[in-house]
Amino acid sequence: MQEVQGFSIESLSRGGLGMLTIILIAWLFSTNRKQVDWKLVIVGISIQIAMAIGILYVPVIQGFFEFFGKVFVKVLDFTRAGSGFLLGDLLNTDTYGFIFAFQVLPTIIFFSALTSLMFYLGVIQKVVYVLAWGLSKALKISGMESLSVAGNIFLGQTESPLMIKAYLSKMNRSEIFLVMVGGMATLAGGVLAAYIDFLGGDDPAQRLMFAKHLLSASVMAAPGAVVVSKIIVPQTEETNTDVNVPREQIGTNALDAISNGTVEGVKLAVNVAAMLLVFLALIAFINYIFGGFIGRYTGLNDWVNNITNGQYQTFSLQFILGYLLSPLMWLLGVCKEDITLVGRLLGEKVIINEFIGYASLADLKAAGAFAQQKSIIMATYLLCGFANFGSIGIQIGGIGALAPDKRAWLSEYGLRALLAGTLASCLSATVIGMIMG
Repeated sequence: MQEVQGFSIESLSRGGLGMLTIILIAWLFSTNRKQVDWKLVIVGISIQIAMAIGILYVPVIQGFFEFFGKVFVKVLDFTRAGSGFLLGDLLNTDTYGFIFAFQVLPTIIFFSALTSLMFYLGVIQKVVYVLAWGLSKALKISGMESLSVAGNIFLGQTESPLMIKAYLSKMNRSEIFLVMVGGMATLAGGVLAAYIDFLGGDDPAQRLMFAKHLLSASVMAAPGAVVVSKIIVPQTEETNTDVNVPREQIGTNALDAISNGTVEGVKLAVNVAAMLLVFLALIAFINYIFGGFIGRYTGLNDWVNNITNGQYQTFSLQFILGYLLSPLMWLLGVCKEDITLVGRLLGEKVIINEFIGYASLADLKAAGAFAQQKSIIMATYLLCGFANFGSIGIQIGGIGALAPDKRAWLSEYGLRALLAGTLASCLSATVIGMIMG
């Protein structure tokens, strides 16, 4: 596998082409093209580029993300201490191999409880306030929008709007749309920790690397979400940039907060397990029809195997997604050898969910399928976020319950929010790929 060589004129030009492509797609789907604030777009992308340079090349910023990456990795070790008591030697991957239910799902439960405790203690609110204040001042978005987007870095797409539920009914169309896109474009802490676990495995260096990049992907997604959101649904009204964090707490005391977080974590873990079981089985069923019947009796299997040099051995959903999205992947700066693999991952994320995408990334990485290390890093950023068709329903139900009068807008903007969340992740991947070289 080819290692990252550092940025060059070629990587800068490919990155520039990718960013222009993303902006053009967003502009084509804009509800008011004449009102797009191009200054906001330039500032937002500049913030992302500055962050990417800092993450990759500035020791102080590298140290910052690595520190928090080590915190996440250490907490994963704490999770395994609790899991070890319950599961014993079943956690031994040398003996039993990697078992998703034992190695990953307990991480979701513990991180949910820890996040709930941090929220009760006010730690998350303080960090979110700092990030929200910075977004509000730099990009001139409303305080409540910035609070929701910043909160999405740590909380889920239905939990973060709870921080601004008193203001949701007063928000205009552009503000509501950004709340939706912020949820689509970022990852919650619990699932982020799970991705660190199964992408990094038992290798401490790999776990730290993916922790750093997953954290930075979620942070970089915030200004990216603002940029794409304000192109598709521009802000045409005056906004209040004051940032006020509500004082609501989860639970009546610390133990109650931990208990609530644990219960929610169990629900999320069971939901993830069931979702993976069903969707992986569904993919196998679809591929059986494509490869076992259509491909076998039409000769498509042999054709696919020949044109891909064995990368895809049968006509499959992965093959279709990979080749449909490969032109976009090339435009974003992925090397030509890996464009179908990365295109497949993005397709799986959007059509199914990001868990399936990251699971496939982990499998392809373990199999040595990628020609460049850069493709793996870009895919890590590309898959960041909850932008999939299922999230449209989750947002209509979750945010709609907090602001029933906005349910019509949520339904109206569902597909656009999915597109915007996907483009925001693409923007982060393009920027990081451009700076990496």
